[in-house]
Amino acid sequence: MSFTDQLQRLQAFLDADDLHDEALDYMAACGYLTALAISPEVVEDAEMLAELFAETPDYADDAQQAAIEGTLLELKTRIARELASDEDLELPCELTLGDEPDYSDLRSWCIGFMEGVFLREEAWFSNDEELVSELLLPIMVGSGLFADQPEFAEIHEDEDMVEDMAEHIPQVLTQLFLLFNAPEEKQKPALITKRR
Repeated sequence: MSFTDQLQRLQAFLDADDLHDEALDYMAACGYLTALAISPEVVEDAEMLAELFAETPDYADDAQQAAIEGTLLELKTRIARELASDEDLELPCELTLGDEPDYSDLRSWCIGFMEGVFLREEAWFSNDEELVSELLLPIMVGSGLFADQPEFAEIHEDEDMVEDMAEHIPQVLTQLFLLFNAPEEKQKPALITKRR
């Protein structure tokens, strides 16, 4: 089975109605795995899967469980490999919240990414809280999780700014990956710039 076929099978499984209410859907899972591929602190596979599903799914059999979990782990590996390349990561959704942000794929992806950040929140912000906060801002805005905070409410009122932030998410991911994973002597300071 090709990896494309494996992803289609994974998407059907994660988007089904019989998973736990707090389990991540396919798009959120992609964001979550991206955050864990970037994370400054390793999250073990067992914890990663437990948090993603909220409770163990009712798999048809051991073979289905091995296939689904194997695809998730392979997807995380591929995301990490793409982040480590010279190309910006291509998200599995359009870089726009559209007319109905709450129902957009990008919102789901951003929510999943933030779930991955929350798993190791202290590690993400321990070295350079201001820079990491600025880099994460487009994803935080995209997630809608902070919309009730005054500074975010102001941003959400400016649709052009929100859309501009969304378009910059791939570059932000590259910068975050370099910040946490590139050896100091190989980092390119020019790539790690604060958004204004």
